[in-house]
Amino acid sequence: MKIDISKISTRAPKDFDKEKTKRLTQKYLDRLPELQNKLYAQGKFGYLIIIQGVDASGKDGVVKAVFSGVNPAGCSVTAWKAPTEEERKHDFLWRIHDQVPEKGMIKIFNRSHYEDVLVTRVEKWIDTKEANRRFKHINNFESLISECNNTIILKFYLHISKEEQLERLDERIKDPSKNWKYNPNDINVNNKWDAYMNAYDEVFDNCNQIPWIIVPSDQNWYKEHIIAKTLVESMESLKMTYPKITKK
Repeated sequence: MKIDISKISTRAPKDFDKEKTKRLTQKYLDRLPELQNKLYAQGKFGYLIIIQGVDASGKDGVVKAVFSGVNPAGCSVTAWKAPTEEERKHDFLWRIHDQVPEKGMIKIFNRSHYEDVLVTRVEKWIDTKEANRRFKHINNFESLISECNNTIILKFYLHISKEEQLERLDERIKDPSKNWKYNPNDINVNNKWDAYMNAYDEVFDNCNQIPWIIVPSDQNWYKEHIIAKTLVESMESLKMTYPKITKK
């Protein structure tokens, strides 16, 4: 099904009560450590959590809010930055493959391989032909790790409004506790908003074999609820159990 993010609200449905939803979210978070323990002990599946979104969409915040209770021995985060000189000498997925989770582990990508078909398109570093080639390889890569190594991939797009992004970027300047997040180049994303939305539309159109989950993210409590709920329900569906002692 085609995703048109311009027609998807960036806020929670009006019938969602904030406090009730936060209590429900906590119930999901309380279940997550036990599920992670089973995932780790069983060693049959791995989880790749992809968190995409424009600057200030709340990627760091959702990692802290949803995953703070899990055992760090079985979970790690990679925050993808611009490729190094060595990485640029290889194909664009070379550095990504090294970071995918082994069985039993949860790996969180704060940004991901999708930056190579987002920023590169907006800045016109690659053309349509190259973008289409990369879409094909991304699909093949995701199929490879999911089919050949039991990696469950959950892809979340944190959907915020242009106005909300501008408010959050401004907050980075005014709030001393958030000054460290300030980057003068961030405002360029807001100025190129339409180009980024077009680039995301291309991603959703071409790389949805493993479906994207669009997360309305103007309100942090609702964003955290959707991600926690999705992850816990996915893990519960595996019906994992602890390995038993085998008597010889």
